[in-house]
Amino acid sequence: MKRDEIVRRDKQFLWHPYTPMDAYIAEVDPIVVASAAGSWLTDLDGTRYLDGNSSWWVASLGHGHPRLLRVLAEQSATLAHCSLAGITHEPGVRLAEELCAIAPPGLSRVFYTDNGSTSIEVAVKMAAQLWRQSGAPRKSRFVALEGAFHGDTLGATSLGGIEVFRRPFANIVFDCVHVPSPAEGGHERAFEAIARILRAEGDSIAAVVIEPVVQGAAGMQIYDPAYLRALRELTRETDVLLIVDEVFTGYGRTGPMWACEHAGITPDLLCLGKAFASLLPMGATLATERVFDAFRGPKENALYYGHTFCGHPLGAALAREVLAIYRDEAVLAQVARKGRRIAQAFDALAALPGVERVRSIGMIGAADLADGAAGYLGPVGWRVYEEARKRGAYLRPLGSTVYVCPPLTISDEDLDRLLEILDESIRAVR
Repeated sequence: MKRDEIVRRDKQFLWHPYTPMDAYIAEVDPIVVASAAGSWLTDLDGTRYLDGNSSWWVASLGHGHPRLLRVLAEQSATLAHCSLAGITHEPGVRLAEELCAIAPPGLSRVFYTDNGSTSIEVAVKMAAQLWRQSGAPRKSRFVALEGAFHGDTLGATSLGGIEVFRRPFANIVFDCVHVPSPAEGGHERAFEAIARILRAEGDSIAAVVIEPVVQGAAGMQIYDPAYLRALRELTRETDVLLIVDEVFTGYGRTGPMWACEHAGITPDLLCLGKAFASLLPMGATLATERVFDAFRGPKENALYYGHTFCGHPLGAALAREVLAIYRDEAVLAQVARKGRRIAQAFDALAALPGVERVRSIGMIGAADLADGAAGYLGPVGWRVYEEARKRGAYLRPLGSTVYVCPPLTISDEDLDRLLEILDESIRAVR
């Protein structure tokens, strides 16, 4: 189809995620992606855009990595799909073994699912069922941070602390206590708040669920790893499980392979998605033996949960190759070097009029812009988006927060251009 025909049919038939559709239909000329390679998206009209958010934080190795495309073709030719219900396959077994080898020490079991949201969903179910089968059925409540985002399934929505996402479902989500974020006002005060709750009400709390070190959808809010380290000790003290959501922060996004490493901790459950398999939907929840042991015994103790595509061979083969590429191409070493360039660029942005606060960690840089309607629905970030699009970059904002989160393998030249475009775009709207 020609480009204008695609857009016409798009607006007639499609319903886009996180999109006010009236405004989209009336006003937006969308990017029509025809192809993608490396750090670039190419519109059907030939315009190229630097992918400033790794296509929703998924393309950590860029688009179209030849090794991933080769594995996709090879695995497709032998075994594209089969269930894991009482049967198994080599890609799934090998991937589980490799994940346990590189995971924080003590995580020794892998439960596959099909995306990041459902990796959270299964962790919540594991936590609730564990306590019911361990003689503590009252431990059924959860604790999460204000500003938390853990996905879009109903259980993950229950954990969410971003009001605009949670409000439409407020009457059907489960009980979750939201505590102050350590990114707001210092981690010591935030820790005191969660400590009071867990010490007073720990006999009714199943788990604390947390994004380690960076709260992504809240606006790339970064906090001191000391909070995470103290929280791990607190959950042990109060016998509450710790669930860590590495869907965004894992796979080197913050520097080390796991954001947990900043604090030197191992959670009871660790959730993966996004960059995990790169090309296809795939997720996993890693568990300790303590968690796994609670599901042994009689048949009714089993975890009766699973998705049609959980642990599918294509995704497992791709996820193994992702790990191999990280090793062979020294991806984490690239993050250490390129992260310094991002930090320098955002420090410089702090001097611009209208920039209220900047921060960075690993391959993440974020700036809050002055906005009369600050927050996720604020318009100023979208004005920066439009200016960046004119200059050849896709920089979808988080309301009044603009950020970069490029592929970890982006070339130095492309990274410098991306950061230049961000600077120029902010200047253009202030």
